[in-house]
Amino acid sequence: MIAHVRGPVAAVTLTAAVIDVGGVGIQVMCTPGTIATLRLGQEVQLSTSMVVREDSLTVFGFASTDERDMFELVQTASGVGPKVAQAMLAVLDPDRLRQAIGQGDLATLTKVPGIGRKGAERIVVELKDRVGVTTVVQAGAPAWRGQVHEALLGLGWSARDADAALDRVAADLPAGTDPDVSTILRDALRSLAKAR
Repeated sequence: MIAHVRGPVAAVTLTAAVIDVGGVGIQVMCTPGTIATLRLGQEVQLSTSMVVREDSLTVFGFASTDERDMFELVQTASGVGPKVAQAMLAVLDPDRLRQAIGQGDLATLTKVPGIGRKGAERIVVELKDRVGVTTVVQAGAPAWRGQVHEALLGLGWSARDADAALDRVAADLPAGTDPDVSTILRDALRSLAKAR
């Protein structure tokens, strides 16, 4: 496996760059974000992933190892090949992609060309436990909010639905109270059921 390539940029197109590595020009397929950082003649190092097919060897290049690792991870989901994986990283940075998968945010995943609702659901089911996402709680939010949010995500609700339900429940709470988490969860689930 080729882990990275380093050398001057010999050519840049809309989808690829040629990196001169010891006198050999290696064509590296890149996302638009990576392409935008490259300049002819500039020395660069790109993290790479080599995809071997029956009729081709293709090298994909990334500005960071995190991008490359996400590229390789999403391909472990059924129906996701290198082109769709690259499109995912062209639309979403690795952190946003990780968050979308971890929180089951299908609307964000379906923004990627080539991913429909069923494909997004399959990606979430297969990768949710492997992306290593922790729920981000707003600064200053009460402790119960993070616990209930995590519970709603675990029950299969999207992050957006969970936030909306928690906002509705929080609006009905008397100011300065420290509510019971199980009561808030029950109320949030009722709110979500009514919103359907």
